[in-house]
Amino acid sequence: MRQIVICSSLATLVACLIVVANGTVRRLEPASSSERSAAQIYGRFCVTCHGQDGKAQTNKGKFNHARDLSDPKWQDDVSDERIFNSIWNGRNVQGTMPPFSTKVTEKEADSLVTYVRGLRK
Repeated sequence: MRQIVICSSLATLVACLIVVANGTVRRLEPASSSERSAAQIYGRFCVTCHGQDGKAQTNKGKFNHARDLSDPKWQDDVSDERIFNSIWNGRNVQGTMPPFSTKVTEKEADSLVTYVRGLRK
């Protein structure tokens, strides 16, 4: 069977079409980002500032004044919506937290809210 691969982006190879000899077309994409667990996402995007335990005791976290996500008072005072908005839109108060809306899906941001809640000490 002969296959022709056409990629829409050479840099990321995000969306490839494979045209199979019988005429069927399948869209192949990398593993769906929705398959990433909240722990994987936190480990990839959040740990460098907030630390594995959420206490923000990393060098980068101290420099950027990252929030201690394990602080029970903060956990009591902040809504899930605010945590989501901070993840999605970023924050520019005291330090700088970039927006992650281009790196995670809404579903993943929701799962991060739950993960952050689990960091409470």
